[in-house]
Amino acid sequence: MNENDTILIIDDEIQIRRLLEISLTSNGYKTIFASDGKEGLTSAATHNPSAIILDLGLPDIDGLELLVKLREWFNKPIIVLTVRNSEDDIIYALDKGANDYLTKPFRSGELLARVRTAIRLNTEKIDSPILEFGSLSIDLINHVVRKNNEIVKLTATEFSLLSLLAKNQGRVLTHQFLLREIWGYSYYEQTQYLRVFIAQLRKKIEENPSKPELLITESGIGYRFGN
Repeated sequence: MNENDTILIIDDEIQIRRLLEISLTSNGYKTIFASDGKEGLTSAATHNPSAIILDLGLPDIDGLELLVKLREWFNKPIIVLTVRNSEDDIIYALDKGANDYLTKPFRSGELLARVRTAIRLNTEKIDSPILEFGSLSIDLINHVVRKNNEIVKLTATEFSLLSLLAKNQGRVLTHQFLLREIWGYSYYEQTQYLRVFIAQLRKKIEENPSKPELLITESGIGYRFGN
């Protein structure tokens, strides 16, 4: 964590803002607040925070709509923190660019851990064409994957799916997002395609495909690459 990291909290509940302020400032973060969507957009543009904690139940604009507006230009972590816990809301938020989704009531320690992880992964993003994860390397330019320095033979679709997940390390990518990006809109509901290809990839890159450490299933939502 960088002592200069600033967290923007967009939430209209003063009790939640006070709790988050105590938790975050006691762990070295700076905090700024917005009580509605309009103020949140202005604060994000003005202060360029390291991350945003976003409530969905705002008085002037639905938080999911605000998320879409923010993602038009804001490329740092956005963590949704809300009482809304429907699968549709979770999937929509993740599909539209949220890095994480927590429901209220929440545990401060878990929220802090997720904030740290989101900021760290965002900070560690590099422009290198080769991604490395332990014994696995992914050459994005030459489309070559190596495990323990040996080339792993992948189909074009397998490589596209693996590289998309790896480039979004730590972020949950929904079934719909992956299907749209890899196969196109006509396959939007064909989740069996994902199950088949994820199983094939696990056999090729995981040390133990039955206990995957790289291609993680987020039940009912999608998949995540690593931690």
